[in-house]
Amino acid sequence: MPPSSWAQQPAKPPVAAPGAQAELELGPAVLPVTEYFTISFHLRGAALERYSAFPDLEGFKKSGKSSTTTTRIVEGQTTTELTITQRYAAYAEGEVVVKPFTMTVNGLTVRSNGLTVRVGPAPTAGAGTAPPAGGGLQGIGLLDNLFGKPKPQEYVEPKDNAFLALVPDKTSVFVGEGVHIGLYFYLTPADQGLLDFYNFAGQLPDILQQLRQHTAWEEPFNEQEIVPESVTMGGKPFLRYRLYEAEYYPLNAEPLVFPVVALRMVKYRLAKNPAEGLDNRLEGYKTYLTTTRTIRVKPLPPHPLRDLVPVGHYQLREAVNQTTFRTGQAFTYSFGVEGEGNLAAVSAPVVPPKPGLEVYGPDVQQELTRQGGRVGGRKVFTYRLVARQPGRLQLDSLLNLVFFDPTIGRYDTLHAELTPVVRGPVRNASTFRAPSDDPFYQNVLFDANNTLQPLDAYDDVRRYANYILVVLLGVAVWGWWRKK
Repeated sequence: MPPSSWAQQPAKPPVAAPGAQAELELGPAVLPVTEYFTISFHLRGAALERYSAFPDLEGFKKSGKSSTTTTRIVEGQTTTELTITQRYAAYAEGEVVVKPFTMTVNGLTVRSNGLTVRVGPAPTAGAGTAPPAGGGLQGIGLLDNLFGKPKPQEYVEPKDNAFLALVPDKTSVFVGEGVHIGLYFYLTPADQGLLDFYNFAGQLPDILQQLRQHTAWEEPFNEQEIVPESVTMGGKPFLRYRLYEAEYYPLNAEPLVFPVVALRMVKYRLAKNPAEGLDNRLEGYKTYLTTTRTIRVKPLPPHPLRDLVPVGHYQLREAVNQTTFRTGQAFTYSFGVEGEGNLAAVSAPVVPPKPGLEVYGPDVQQELTRQGGRVGGRKVFTYRLVARQPGRLQLDSLLNLVFFDPTIGRYDTLHAELTPVVRGPVRNASTFRAPSDDPFYQNVLFDANNTLQPLDAYDDVRRYANYILVVLLGVAVWGWWRKK
């Protein structure tokens, strides 16, 4: 059973989106044998549609992948970058030459010049193929005319131990808590010659449509290669193919119900009396079904902000560009939320008005990582602040985030801990400064009427001006006619 046979089904090649950019990044050139070498590609300006397989490296073994999505929102402009990383484990110490290679991402061809990787000793302690058409036909040649047509071959269908399974990592979750769902196909090593994928790319959209939950936020994993993983179940070895996986976050207390889904596979019947020089297999089909899965969803405990708080296991990572400032001087403060959970549901902390303090922003940056069946990352809110009064700025009373931690089953709050020091005289004036050499800003701007005007005021002025012009034109024509 070829591990990537489904990827070879006929498909229309993707066309690179305008403005899309892709680039390759290789891991370090020197690393111990206990660490992974990595190859990553970065995609900007477009959503990921398809990418070619990562190369097989001599001296390394592929050891799983991870994906990271970085979203930046600066002054209303949103940019997104996706990174897919393939990990490689070294077989032994020594020098390994990574030859130049190319990959295709969304129709874009990216190249790497390769490098030489030096694998050192471990640190000391404390430190697929598409189904053949007409695979069961027997060849008829000139010998048939001499010795007669051979007798039809008899085939038998051997029993297999393969099965399709939908596996959740939890049987019950809180509202907003993530549950990982994996769709896997299992078979024993002895069944590899009996089974093959059949038009998996064509079956997948219907499977995903059946699994989709209308009452949950879905974070799918960006995996496209189907490769076998060796697992043990009930003391017996199996090969597991990861067909699809995603993290679901319930939006209300309705249970998540995953119905039965079907996967059609190619299954070969074997010749009862194998003949030398023939395939001795007859192509057939078999459909595998999952069982229904229901995930119970529990409501959150009572809280004044129960419908607004995010759910997850989070920690605070804060930063400030300096620790001491002058009054009237702008500085930046970053309130970073890091951990495991639905970061899309984490909203920016609302800063209450405080006399003597101006707050602008925030700019938002989000990095989402999907790896090992887990979804996590960090979301950073960057504020710009200007203090007009000296003293210690107690940010803990201004910036905080209430969340529900499902691992301990209670609410918690992230409070800002930094206390920047502001020095200098009190500045009551606005931080806006008018140009001293422009009399308009000096004499007019600050004395201008700040009464709100209707949005269509300028339309009325334009209409009246047109009326006046029409009247003047009529008077001019009448005067010209009288003079003539």
